[in-house]
Amino acid sequence: MKVLIAGAGIAGLTAALRADALGHDVEVLVKGALGDGCTAHAQGGIAGEYGPGDSPALHALDTMHAGDGHGDPVAIAALVDGAIAALDALVAAGVPFDRASDGSVARGLEAAHSLPRIAHAGGDATGKAISDALVSRVRASAVQVREGAFAADLLTAGGRVRGIRLLSGEELEADAVVLATGGAGRVYPFTTNPSGTTGDGIAMALRAGASVADLEFVQFHPTVLSGHEPFLVSEAVRGAGAVLRDAEGRRFMVDEHADAELAPRDVVARAVARQALTQGSPVVLDATGVHDLAAHFPTIDAELRSRGIDWTREPVPVSPAAHYLMGGVVTDVDGRTTLPGLWAVGETARTGVHGANRLASNSLLEGAVFGARLAEALTSASDAQLPPDPGIPGRSRYQLLPFDSDHSGRSCDLDGPSFARTALQRLMWEKVGLLRDDEGLADAVRTLHAWEAPAPRTPVEQEDANLLVVARAVACAALARTDSLGAHFRLSPALTAPAPTPSALIGAA
Repeated sequence: MKVLIAGAGIAGLTAALRADALGHDVEVLVKGALGDGCTAHAQGGIAGEYGPGDSPALHALDTMHAGDGHGDPVAIAALVDGAIAALDALVAAGVPFDRASDGSVARGLEAAHSLPRIAHAGGDATGKAISDALVSRVRASAVQVREGAFAADLLTAGGRVRGIRLLSGEELEADAVVLATGGAGRVYPFTTNPSGTTGDGIAMALRAGASVADLEFVQFHPTVLSGHEPFLVSEAVRGAGAVLRDAEGRRFMVDEHADAELAPRDVVARAVARQALTQGSPVVLDATGVHDLAAHFPTIDAELRSRGIDWTREPVPVSPAAHYLMGGVVTDVDGRTTLPGLWAVGETARTGVHGANRLASNSLLEGAVFGARLAEALTSASDAQLPPDPGIPGRSRYQLLPFDSDHSGRSCDLDGPSFARTALQRLMWEKVGLLRDDEGLADAVRTLHAWEAPAPRTPVEQEDANLLVVARAVACAALARTDSLGAHFRLSPALTAPAPTPSALIGAA
């Protein structure tokens, strides 16, 4: 079987290596260079290293709780039941996980986990260690890799996905196409995601007619260095004892949630945003009481010091930034989509494991577990994929809101800026960000549907077109979900306040 995989993070490379081992003819398409993407940037670890008193069942409960009850129990069970095998496979691939004094894999604690079950490599360089190991394995395998190959659209014929058209115009045929292009963090101006994270796979799937779901659930990481080029300060730092303080030095999270700084990410991010709005300045992460910061978090330590911050002596100004997309292309637990011949995995996919808010360190685990499952399922694949409209309880369907719908009774004539990436990002930040209200969402939907991107001829133009497609879908899904759930938080009419502006949340440069 000829398998085309667009994307080369942990999900795509795991699927590629396993499919190659099973005898498939595998080709990986990479927009940039092999090793680019979100995986290599992941500071946090990978969940699933169970110790005394811990179990997959407890991990499943934590995952469902963090997701505000919106997760799919079947998908969550597949995730946690596959954790041990996934970690063993990464060790076999050469990932040098940090070890405890007895030689076992060390276990760390992160927010919303009941017990320490996070495996790290190089302290805060887990993603890079995993990416390097998998890239090395792929280079030594029979997997073909095309770097600088921008997958622009899906090829379809006879109701089935038959391949991929590259931006160059070249058409590549395949028996199975796998989308593993990551999320869409660049829909927002402030994000922890690298520059190429422009929702390419989700946009391709939408244009081809695949079902998507849960795109309203965008996770904003609460502790990103303020006033500079965004740089993530890992949640593991809070797991090690760092605390959040307001401008007066007060530890405000103890009043927000019983777990304080270790509350689910959506809770912490909103609390940080509210503090910034009321005080007009970023909050700070105080890690001065944490021992051996440089040893445990060498990447963060080096970056902060390069920016003139000695976090052993002074707190770090932080604010939220877009981090992870819980929704995506609807799949089953083996990666099948609603289009025959099309598969999706990793952040591109909506498996249901993350619900309305992802539990820390479940993303790398998802890529490893479901990448392997997808490859195994290819062997027994048939044309029978998911139903054209799979029933998902509580799902906000993008397709319910067509492009020509105004949703406000007002004209779609615009006096504002014409389409540009910067304008789109600012609109999404201010209207479809951390704190949302009906009027702002309706304005965003109306504006996004009035905008048109030019026909893509260059990689930047293709990325812009993809961002517009995905932004429309996110805004429509957010407008359709009238209640607050997890990372999707609506201000009630009585509490409506100005949306957080970039200056309020990010601080002066």
